[in-house]
Amino acid sequence: MALESKLTTALKAVCTRTFPDFAPFDTARPYVTYQQIGGAVIKPLAREVPNMENAEIQVNVWSNTRAEAKALIKQIEEAIIVETGFVGKPSAAAVSDFDADIPVYCSRQDFSIWCERT
Repeated sequence: MALESKLTTALKAVCTRTFPDFAPFDTARPYVTYQQIGGAVIKPLAREVPNMENAEIQVNVWSNTRAEAKALIKQIEEAIIVETGFVGKPSAAAVSDFDADIPVYCSRQDFSIWCERT
């Protein structure tokens, strides 16, 4: 849980409307959602619990404009890279998307994050 707590703090420094998995229905845009989509597993040879954990995290920025979504995901990328509470690196560049049914713009990016277990 330390990893998610530290990640939430880092994301909220960029956008206070940050939520795990999904945002409440009437949330004002822009807002950020994130979810764990996998991660590496440490496989110790001895029967020990590793002191580190890894998560592959997808971060999504939802906005009324493509430019705002893109600007926020870049700020999030920078915030994750310089964060001192964990080691986070982008897995790939951001992807832009649009949902015509709502309509809403999205920029999403995956990050590999390593953090000490507490």
